[in-house]
Amino acid sequence: MLKLDSLNIALPETVNLGGGNKRCRTGIFKKPVSGKIFLGELGFDGDGVGDKRIHGGKDLAVCGYFTTHFSYWEDELNRKIEAGAFGENLSIAGINETQIHIGDKFSLGDAEIEVSQPRQPCHKLNKIFQFQGMACKVQTTGYTGCYFRVKKPGWIEPDFVIKKIFDGDEKISVEMVNILMFKEKKNSDLLKKVVQLDTLSAEWRDKFLKRL
Repeated sequence: MLKLDSLNIALPETVNLGGGNKRCRTGIFKKPVSGKIFLGELGFDGDGVGDKRIHGGKDLAVCGYFTTHFSYWEDELNRKIEAGAFGENLSIAGINETQIHIGDKFSLGDAEIEVSQPRQPCHKLNKIFQFQGMACKVQTTGYTGCYFRVKKPGWIEPDFVIKKIFDGDEKISVEMVNILMFKEKKNSDLLKKVVQLDTLSAEWRDKFLKRL
């Protein structure tokens, strides 16, 4: 059974990541909330991203990460992993990248969300975890989590059960899209299937179309 282990938000702030004088604006420091919160088309009330040129928007409105990976990262990094550590809004139990598909639709409280693409790890993870290879490690393991678009706005509370209400076309998993993006970049058979997915984010579909 799927379960929302934690609901996490944060407004963007300007911080110093990794020492030195360089500062950046980021919304990655998500913290659990205890009450209900409204989810709109562009994300949760009280939440935000640091750079709207590359984060956020309707296709990337909600970030989800799978708590089944927490034990792996705790062993790998020798540290405790808390909900929100990967900058995710939804810390989800009971599923992972091999079992969730592009276009899968879920009900969550009054809202409905749809899988749009894998989460693409960025350099900020290196600084957050104080490990220069963290973003690369997330990419190579495939433990990326994923993004959702909001199909129906509504109120959500922590500990809600997530229920799948629609299976994505072609059953293309988040894992398969990760493999195509990062490992088997010229897999023409898979490319042809993936570019036909209307539910894949526009940005990633365009990238795959260019490869074809």
